[in-house]
Amino acid sequence: MAKEEVLINAQKRNVTGKQVKALRRQGLLPGVIYGRHIEAFPIQMDAHDASLILDKLTASSLITINVDGEKYNVLMRDRQRDVIFGDLLHVDFLVVSLTEKLRATIELKLVGEAPVADNPDVVVTQVLNAIEIEALPQDLPEVIEVDISTLETVDDEITVADLDLGEKITILTDPNEAIVSVGYVAQEEVAEEEEAEALAEPKVVERGKKEAAGEEAEGEEA
Repeated sequence: MAKEEVLINAQKRNVTGKQVKALRRQGLLPGVIYGRHIEAFPIQMDAHDASLILDKLTASSLITINVDGEKYNVLMRDRQRDVIFGDLLHVDFLVVSLTEKLRATIELKLVGEAPVADNPDVVVTQVLNAIEIEALPQDLPEVIEVDISTLETVDDEITVADLDLGEKITILTDPNEAIVSVGYVAQEEVAEEEEAEALAEPKVVERGKKEAAGEEAEGEEA
């Protein structure tokens, strides 16, 4: 199934430097388009419309930018945001070729429910949050879903080798690397309790000595 085109309209920008702040006050979002085969140039977009689109996308989302009638296939790169309000201040776009493969790091998202998690003494842990892949820009997934419904016992795990991303995507991460593991909660809790008790004991002994010394002093005064 082909992805729906993500289109953003923009114009070439003549304003640069400190004057860019004036553009933002006019409701415009500044950006830059660059790539291996083109000379970088500044652009401006409607801040409201562009932000609504860009906030939903990831670094692997293929975007079409229409700059004064000329279209560019790009991936979003650096995004600068206002530290207080979180508004987009500037966006860099990398021009890509739809016939050249590229590498990307894609987020892993757990889906489904693990039957083994019904056991209150068991914990299911995601130990790998992203993997590196290689594919054409239009074949890059925005996120990779990992179904954990296959985890039925504490001996089960999901590794990179268990992922099936199709023929168009090459996985570069070590196939033996674990994505999700299963373990006993009790082992961790016991270790934490023992450590807490070990740390607490000296304090109790020391406090007891102070109290005993205080009692002896009171006895001497009496």
